Amino acid sequence: MSLRTLAKRGESVPALLNDFFRPWESLFDLNGGSLLNNLRTFNVPAANITENKDNFEVSLAAPGMKKDDFNIDVEGNVMTISAEKEEKKEEKDERYSRREFNYTSFSRSFTLPEGVNKEKIDASYDNGLLKLILPKTEEAKKLSAKHITVK
Repeated sequence: MSLRTLAKRGESVPALLNDFFRPWESLFDLNGGSLLNNLRTFNVPAANITENKDNFEVSLAAPGMKKDDFNIDVEGNVMTISAEKEEKKEEKDERYSRREFNYTSFSRSFTLPEGVNKEKIDASYDNGLLKLILPKTEEAKKLSAKHITVK
């Protein structure tokens, strides 16, 4: 038996497995990365960013955390919001002992637009929502919006 024949047989088995897993590709993105990488994205909190005349507002949904769990750092024009929380529970009885560990962490970075007064950024956490107010500089406030008509 030649090596060429073995190679052809070996190639048909993965194709058969691909056909078997095809219905789940869209659910788990089996072709785009591992299942663990896809599940990891669910840990990153959703962010809403709004702008008004005086400031930008960044809101992150992070339920179950405490305000002490967050770290907010500004380096250059990049603001990084991260959090870590570790929980340990232990139950003991005459007949059993149970331990549970839970570790949650995330990190998100945002490029700050020009015109943000980095020295006056304010953060608050209430009812699972982390809210940051990024005030604009006086020069940025003076820039007026302009409407452009499509021809």
